[in-house]
Amino acid sequence: MISSDNLCMSCMKEIGEKKQCPYCGYHVDSAQIPPYLPVRTVISNRYLVGKMLEYNGEGATYIGWDLTERKAVKIREFIPDSFTTRTTSNLTLQVMRGSENVFLELRQSFVELWTKLARLKGLSALISVTDVVNDYGTSYAIYDHFEGISLRDFLLRSKTGYVSWEKARTLLMPILSTLGTLHSSGIIHRGISPSTLIIGPDGKIKITGFCTGAARNSRSDLNSQLYDGYAAIEQYGFDGGQGTWTDIYAFAAVLYRTLIGSDPISAKERMSNDKLMVPGKFAEALPAYVINGLINALQILPEDRTRTVEQLRAELSASPAAASASGGYQKPVPPAAPSGNAKPQAKPARTSEPKGEGAESPKNDNGDGKKTIILTAAISLAVGMIIFAILIFGPLREHVTFLGNGNTDSTITTTEGELVEVPGFTDRLFLDISSNPVFTKNFVFVDEYVYDSEVDVGYIVNQSIKAGEMVPAGTKITLYVSKGEEEIILPDVKGSDYEEAKLRLEELGFVCKISERNDSSYRPNEVISMSPVAEKAYAKGSTVFLIVNIVEPETVTDEYGNIIETEEESSEEEIY
Repeated sequence: MISSDNLCMSCMKEIGEKKQCPYCGYHVDSAQIPPYLPVRTVISNRYLVGKMLEYNGEGATYIGWDLTERKAVKIREFIPDSFTTRTTSNLTLQVMRGSENVFLELRQSFVELWTKLARLKGLSALISVTDVVNDYGTSYAIYDHFEGISLRDFLLRSKTGYVSWEKARTLLMPILSTLGTLHSSGIIHRGISPSTLIIGPDGKIKITGFCTGAARNSRSDLNSQLYDGYAAIEQYGFDGGQGTWTDIYAFAAVLYRTLIGSDPISAKERMSNDKLMVPGKFAEALPAYVINGLINALQILPEDRTRTVEQLRAELSASPAAASASGGYQKPVPPAAPSGNAKPQAKPARTSEPKGEGAESPKNDNGDGKKTIILTAAISLAVGMIIFAILIFGPLREHVTFLGNGNTDSTITTTEGELVEVPGFTDRLFLDISSNPVFTKNFVFVDEYVYDSEVDVGYIVNQSIKAGEMVPAGTKITLYVSKGEEEIILPDVKGSDYEEAKLRLEELGFVCKISERNDSSYRPNEVISMSPVAEKAYAKGSTVFLIVNIVEPETVTDEYGNIIETEEESSEEEIY
């Protein structure tokens, strides 16, 4: 059983009696900066406080340890820095005189927000809030700790700084669904950004960074935290209330950053000089309905902006309802941008064509002439279709390929038996290849996952048929996809003979290092302890430190100080 006394207060991994954590480098003597809770403070007789991870004008977030469930958690403390203080001798939060009412109101908002979040269960993109408690004169929210990196870091580490629409859709659309549920529960996030979206080891993304509305408003009693480029104009104090449309703007800005590779221009700057553009190479590659959805959701003024998650989801999925509501999807490339850039402009009215007295219709002075034209066109069309059918189902039948559902991306077609050149797939994201209609038209892909410490997870390491070879259309190609660095379960070898333990660990792929100890309570060469913790997965090639008992043989001397050979030693000599 893990003892909290042996935990690193930065990563909550067991480190025994070590002074410095071998996993994260944290030193046990590191002090927490005031006025935040000292390390190893216990909240509500249950939650052990670790290192502070982040803070803003509303409060601080610590890593923690649930002493009851014996697991790592995150602890969010309400501690507004503009009118509270705390001393090292008294951990109870002190509110500055004259700010008591403001503190109580904001604290109540904090509790209500996290209580609502605790009621929401089963949402894939939402952190799991487990408790809301009071202690030290303030309130705390407890939620599950999970490993991961921010979307911002994920994009910075990628080879291009952006991802395709197919990848972005898979990654971000679960956020949109979760946002819809949050909005239905009366929760507006106001801080959606690449820094508050965390991607876990499983590739799924979660929303973090929840704060009260006052922390996301430049005109409040708190020192606000706004993410430039992602915060909507109404959060800077301009006219227009905050609501679901505030999160819509932030989500669209995140989508823009994910697809384009650069942060959107700040809403404040756009008010006076709107230069937010979709660069030409992206405007040509992205589906028109995606650009249309971005333009509608990134309108500066709230009244012009997409209002609900349902509306935005419909536009990003190019549903017929959305197309009808917006008068059809057109890629908006304005005349003023000859380079091909698409610029979010004033949102077009989503209305049908005008009818009635104010609408002009084409004039026709000869009704009989109009009927004649229609009749002639109908006859010509019928004759043409008959000729076309005869050709298609007759002599041209073998030379025609029928397209499936009219997907405009599947414009490259091949006839059966035609040779096609195999492209180079290595170092490309498997998801991009397997979802590309041009590639799937010509090849059948089989994925095989392999360990590779030098290639990012999900990228193709090798292919069964070399690039440049000519093969018949429909050929099966195996794509070897990286699973990242191989991880192995570390067995527990405590109590084993050192040589046996060393042999077992090295066969699994670990590197062993020995540290000797002389302790008569253990057998000679017995493994007393080991680090890191056993029964967990570690990268192949990791170093395992073994503390082994080395007992020096007893020596007997004569009256002159000479060593007398013991019976045990004599018998060993006879054997050898």
